[in-house]
Amino acid sequence: QTESILGSETVSLVQAKSFGPALRFAGLFATRNGLPEDPNAPIITHESIFRIPDSHNLKVERHMRFFHTAIRGRFEQWLDRLAHYRPLVEGIFSEFDLPSDLVFLSLVESGFNPNAYSRARATGPWQFMKGTARLYGLRVDQYVDERRDPIKSTVAAARYLRDLYDLFGAWPLAMAAYNAGEGKVLRALQKARAESFWEIAQTRHIRRETKEYVSRFVAATTIAKNPDRYGFSSEARDPYQFEEVVVHRPVHLRDVAKTTGISYLELRRLNPELRRDMTPPTDPEYHLKVPVGAKATVEQMLDKIPAWGQSSFNPGKGASRGQLPEWYRVRVGDSLAKIAKRFHLSIPELKARNNLASHRVKPGDLLLFPWLGDRCCSFPAFRRPRLVLLFHLKRLDANSGFACQG
Repeated sequence: QTESILGSETVSLVQAKSFGPALRFAGLFATRNGLPEDPNAPIITHESIFRIPDSHNLKVERHMRFFHTAIRGRFEQWLDRLAHYRPLVEGIFSEFDLPSDLVFLSLVESGFNPNAYSRARATGPWQFMKGTARLYGLRVDQYVDERRDPIKSTVAAARYLRDLYDLFGAWPLAMAAYNAGEGKVLRALQKARAESFWEIAQTRHIRRETKEYVSRFVAATTIAKNPDRYGFSSEARDPYQFEEVVVHRPVHLRDVAKTTGISYLELRRLNPELRRDMTPPTDPEYHLKVPVGAKATVEQMLDKIPAWGQSSFNPGKGASRGQLPEWYRVRVGDSLAKIAKRFHLSIPELKARNNLASHRVKPGDLLLFPWLGDRCCSFPAFRRPRLVLLFHLKRLDANSGFACQG
């Protein structure tokens, strides 16, 4: 049962770690003491999460009103999405001996949206920055962004939360550090000569967003634990499940869908970490997630799925079978608008082809172009793209190097 939810690769990843003795959460979470909840308890029940000063009650109430009125529809979607992933998150957090209520931290981070992207360039359901993600073992490159992987990012979030608790010894401080970074919280404690989050929350040493973060988490948790009580629906959702197929060559998700009959959107939903709609051409094998019950079908038809570079998928006009997608390496001074204008493309077209959430590109990034008809280079068969052949498109820009896979 566990493997059907998490996948065998991730179960091994979790079980292979050695995390030492369980943390002590006595007194922090009332659900740990085995007592049933009082049905006559007041509306604000954040005491079941951890003790907070009475001065923060109004902040919690304000956030609850905000969730209930200003963004009611959106918060309903967050609850619905979390219900789909909740068994997964609770299972992983249990492996790390984390309190189950921390599952609701994902509500205030992203609404557990694997494709969430912030202005600070944090990505995924747990909103990891690239550096922190790599520190906790997540792959982030031009083909794969595991910050978007619901399982691997949750494992990384569990490790990070546990490390933060080990560092600070209190969940309010640990959560503030998750939001702002441990360095900023440590400096705030030092400057204020304080020992608790509630003390530094009264100072100017941390941002307002971080000050509100804990209260927002308490408000979201209070509603999520009893949605019917606060006027939100609580319909049951099928848990996040999948099967894995090992592919030994790069394939495009649209070709997998076309060959096997599986919905392309379902493949995208199960594999949000794939940045370019295809398995990485640099990997000798890749564990592709498919719907439960589809593994045998995909494995039987795997040889019929064209390899990337021999794909019949054509997102533009004028392409013929056997043509490879074209790449452009972003240079200093480039912007998405300049690149689109130079090669007579639209910005939405470039963003969609490369799964970009914003207009931002940086030197060294590789952009996959839509098919450009007879301007596209072609090869008789796929070869691993280790060498890059450079040539000039004189009709477009005599000074621009154009990278083509070889």
